[in-house]
Amino acid sequence: PPCVCCPPTVTSPCKILKCNSEFWAATSGSHHLGVEEAPEFCTALRAYAHCTRRTARTCRGDLAYHSAVHGIDDLMVQHNCSKDGPTSQPRLRTLPPGDSQERSDSPEICHYEKSFHKHSAAPNYTHCGLFGDPHLRTFTDTFQTCKVQGAWPLIDNNYLNVQVTNTPVLPGSSATATSKLTIIFKSFQECVDQKVYQAEMDELPAAFVDGSKNGGDKHGANSLKITEKVSGQHIEIQAKYIGTTIVVRQVGRYLTFAVRMPEEVVNAVEDRDSQGLYLCLRGCPANQQIDFQAIRSAQATEGRARRKGPSLPAPPEAFTYETATAKCREKLPVEDLYFQSCVFDLLTTGDVNFMLAAYYAFEDVKMLHSNKDKLHLYERTRVLSPGNTAPTGTHPALWVALLCLCWLCLL
Repeated sequence: PPCVCCPPTVTSPCKILKCNSEFWAATSGSHHLGVEEAPEFCTALRAYAHCTRRTARTCRGDLAYHSAVHGIDDLMVQHNCSKDGPTSQPRLRTLPPGDSQERSDSPEICHYEKSFHKHSAAPNYTHCGLFGDPHLRTFTDTFQTCKVQGAWPLIDNNYLNVQVTNTPVLPGSSATATSKLTIIFKSFQECVDQKVYQAEMDELPAAFVDGSKNGGDKHGANSLKITEKVSGQHIEIQAKYIGTTIVVRQVGRYLTFAVRMPEEVVNAVEDRDSQGLYLCLRGCPANQQIDFQAIRSAQATEGRARRKGPSLPAPPEAFTYETATAKCREKLPVEDLYFQSCVFDLLTTGDVNFMLAAYYAFEDVKMLHSNKDKLHLYERTRVLSPGNTAPTGTHPALWVALLCLCWLCLL
């Protein structure tokens, strides 16, 4: 199938976050419970399972939901809990002094560079980013503009899963942007418990869905940490045990994603043949890409249409090619693909926040990309030429043709 089946919605009716938070509140101090209190943990676990069943119908395709269901089954087995029994509402607990949230020590295995590469060269890091309408920069520095409406896996390897949901920017438009993001960090040795992070439009939490800000109760819990950079607008997740940094932003109404990850982690997959929909690794499927080569060939069509007189609807807002170009140049002085994406998004949406999304996406590249000679990407026929050189400008006729093509999609 072309994507993880999940209806694109602005606000999801799935209540898994509520189930998660209730269970966390009931069991946050459970590692201090005595044996005699084990039945109370099982009661909370059954209440958790009951809550997930109540919301199951509205959670199909939600990674956080499926993660919770599998986690419940594992915990039932680990604690010898019966599925039959009381499911009374659990009482709230407060975190005791000295909880794992305060730990600063981590075993060496929970620091990627110290453990995986102790006697070898430093790892090679790669970058992937998603922003705007949406525009994707893959781990191999391929740049694509995609449709990918609905839910799609962005990363799927042995250590973590990332899924994005893209929804239409305007009613009836083919332009989409990221409205929901789910990140699952899988349990890893003595370092971290499984953790789920979820962000949606107008909700960028500074904690995992269970309320914690680190990797849980294990000895190396602080090798996974969330830091809030700007409240409600910018968070950073450091996963030192896999040498990974993730940046999530809310710009306007939509989300952006950027990651720095070692190649060894990028390629840690069980079956590479089944990773065809791992967008950061393989890019968007061909039928989901907006073909810039086709847009170039549309220049001739645009010229004929102009000679025959205007026949296309007006842009959604007052941006023309000239005003969009001037606006984007305020933040993106180099006319690379980030600049071109900015102009494209302003012409197709009329929303100035898409200019900021392109700007912050490039700022994240400057922070996360390991090769400073490849920060800028330019439009090209097939692959980057040596030195990553290319013309610095784009003829206005290309953008007129691009706008025409976008509005034809709406007819």
